[in-house]
Amino acid sequence: MSKIKVALAGVGNCASALIQGIQYYRKNPPKEDNLTTGLMHPKFGDYKVEDITFVAAFEVNRNKIGSDLSKAIFTEPNCAPKISDVPDMDVTVKAGPILDGVAPHMREPFHVYNKNRTKPVDVAAELKDSGAEILVNYLPVGSEKGARFYAQQALDAGCGFVNCIPEFIASNDGWSKKFEDRKLPIAGDDIKSQVGATIVHRALVDLFLKRGVRVDESYQLNLGGDTDFLNMTVEERLHSKRISKTTAVASLIPYDVPTRIGPSDYVPWALTVESEVLSRVSLLTVSSIRQSRSLTVRRPNGSKTTSKERGSAKPRLSLFSALQEPAGILPNYDSIDLSSSIPHNAPLHP
Repeated sequence: MSKIKVALAGVGNCASALIQGIQYYRKNPPKEDNLTTGLMHPKFGDYKVEDITFVAAFEVNRNKIGSDLSKAIFTEPNCAPKISDVPDMDVTVKAGPILDGVAPHMREPFHVYNKNRTKPVDVAAELKDSGAEILVNYLPVGSEKGARFYAQQALDAGCGFVNCIPEFIASNDGWSKKFEDRKLPIAGDDIKSQVGATIVHRALVDLFLKRGVRVDESYQLNLGGDTDFLNMTVEERLHSKRISKTTAVASLIPYDVPTRIGPSDYVPWALTVESEVLSRVSLLTVSSIRQSRSLTVRRPNGSKTTSKERGSAKPRLSLFSALQEPAGILPNYDSIDLSSSIPHNAPLHP
């Protein structure tokens, strides 16, 4: 098969993980039994992981611009775990437009270039010159104008578009028709971590429904310490993110349920790449059948919190899904509970 030529809008942690992952599987080819660790689909049609190649990249970080893509993915503030060495890729990172991709509080963490010294390139022209077939959008959450700018550049250059952030483009009839009319692929919007909080939340809700348990309310709190979470400390940038993540869970429930999901805090020392988070903290998922009774939760220091539940004519279920630190926090109350704790010393896995 011919190679799939990919361009990147944004060279952050997600781009780093993607590039490293492809290089990892080049050196460790997927097994023929399709049971390769870390891959849901070792093959997609006739295409394999190693058929993906990168031909262009756009950034606003002055320390990444001008570098080879193989170096840029390991440049601060990127903090994705290193799972593979990446040889020189012969792809120079070019300056993209800033637009609304950088919130005021992120200018320094993102090391944004000075507009008086650096001018953005003509993205559509660069895409054409590089021979890119697919443009992958990895801009920060809240980049409403930026996401649409790159979608239009993909159209102008005759590229397909994969939108990896929660800006509704692929799911918008107007945008999808533009790509359809040009016979170009478009996919999105937003992506899930392989085994992150949202997919676990979805699996639990689906389990409860299949087991005949009524879900009355649900919420999920995400904590993290990379620039993604720092960026999302500004609530104005979270509107579409909350819709995307909440819909991912609420859509499974065949009746209206109060649901709230999304980033809740930035913790500078927290590790937020999913593989690291799940190996160092406990994923606490608690389901409780609540009637007229008191709820007692034991805290790590031995203290207890007790609250009287409101009376109810029928059993009610509350689902709480969150990443907790440190490991070992277990609920202790008269109820049904599900919890899993991953020890601090669990090895990282690519």
